[in-house]
Amino acid sequence: MTLLSNLRRWPQASLQRRLLLFVILPMLLLVGLTIRFGLALTSELVTDSLRTDLELIGRAIRVPISDALLQHDLAAIEAHLESVFTIGRVYGASVYDTDGRLVAATGVTETDLSDSQLASEVVRTGLQQDGYRSVSGRSLYSHFLPVIDRSGQIHGLLQINRKGSDFETSLARMTTLAWLSWLALALLSLLIMWRGHHRAIGEPVRRLVASMRQVAAGDTGHRAEQQGPAELSEVAAGLNQMLDDISQAQQQLLQQQQQQRQMEQQLKKQETMAAIGQVVSGVAHELGAPLSVIDGRAQRLARMQPDAECQRQLDAIRGQVQRLSRMVKQLQAFAHTPVANWQRTPLPTLLQQALTSISFELQPTQPEPRLTGSCPDLLLYLDPDRFELALVNGLRNAIQAADSAVCLSVSLQHDWLHLIIEDDGPGLAEAQSASSVMQPFVSTKPAGQGTGLGLAIVQQIMQEHQGKVELSNRPQGGCRLTLSLPLPPTKETQP
Repeated sequence: MTLLSNLRRWPQASLQRRLLLFVILPMLLLVGLTIRFGLALTSELVTDSLRTDLELIGRAIRVPISDALLQHDLAAIEAHLESVFTIGRVYGASVYDTDGRLVAATGVTETDLSDSQLASEVVRTGLQQDGYRSVSGRSLYSHFLPVIDRSGQIHGLLQINRKGSDFETSLARMTTLAWLSWLALALLSLLIMWRGHHRAIGEPVRRLVASMRQVAAGDTGHRAEQQGPAELSEVAAGLNQMLDDISQAQQQLLQQQQQQRQMEQQLKKQETMAAIGQVVSGVAHELGAPLSVIDGRAQRLARMQPDAECQRQLDAIRGQVQRLSRMVKQLQAFAHTPVANWQRTPLPTLLQQALTSISFELQPTQPEPRLTGSCPDLLLYLDPDRFELALVNGLRNAIQAADSAVCLSVSLQHDWLHLIIEDDGPGLAEAQSASSVMQPFVSTKPAGQGTGLGLAIVQQIMQEHQGKVELSNRPQGGCRLTLSLPLPPTKETQP
């Protein structure tokens, strides 16, 4: 039972059983039937040969014996019988009268055929008969011919015997040899089937099954060897192609999932920014009018009060109002709708306006930004007010962080325009990253000295112009803010 169960679990055993049941056994059965019918045909041919030989001998001596029998010449009859006996392969010959009594004989014969139904049938019908008979304990093949005179009358019976055991022994030997050959053929076929199946089919199937099990175990990078018969090689190729398709589909699925996560993050960020923008817009609107009123009242009181202390207090109030007004402007800029006033603007004019605008905000201790290097005479297609705001915010941040110098330069590289703002300040701290600093309401300044919207506004405006912002530390100290704009800009960038 253990061997049988092992064979059933063995993957090649099923193929071998089917090959044995549907190919080898039918072939052996067909060969066995062929041998069986061949032996029967051989036996029949041997019998026909015996009959033909004895019939020819009998016809050769029947007429002389008929004449000698009519003349009652026993010596002549015996002489003819002796001549037949000396031919060979004849075991006995005899002549009988029509009543079955023996007239003359030579060799092994029967002495009386008066009770023989076969002899009576030959005399009655005049037709020759033959068959195997037992004479004196021996198996003989007897051929009976009627002795006919020249007038056609039957007046005797001729019997010629051959020893049947000689032919039976030869036929038995032939039968044994045939079935032994069939058995040898069966064993050889089984051996060829087992060995040939193992080399031609079994081994490639084993490797293919092992590859499939390895893949099923989780090794998706494994590929089957394309060896063996063409059909199995095609199966292996199909398996490999399926694994390649699965791997490619998994890669595409991972990419799609990653893109989906990025889009969800961007959408969430946009929704957050939109909500913040609505809140900021409302706050800026509500703060704008009261601040204007406070500044106007403080200015009126300053004209009415000549006292120096009152003037100092009122100037402090107006200073705080102006700081709050600047914060409101920053909030309004952050909540501003996307660019809409697209027009062609020369780059030198744009840079000069930004430097002029920032100059009005400079304190006596702050460095004045300067344009270094040459400025190409480019005609840009953008919203000049919004883009100037981005430059002003970038310059303002650099001025606030610088120790003594702020530089603005222009660079053209691979169809990109780069506006580079550099300062000689302390730079970004190690714990800070450029992406975190450019988030809304994240400020590196002391509490109360910044809104954290400057770089966020710069990044927002550059994204509206299909550009990008990069913030990094300079090797020699300070920060470098790069505003990059694709060239040539097209109207398609307009939202």
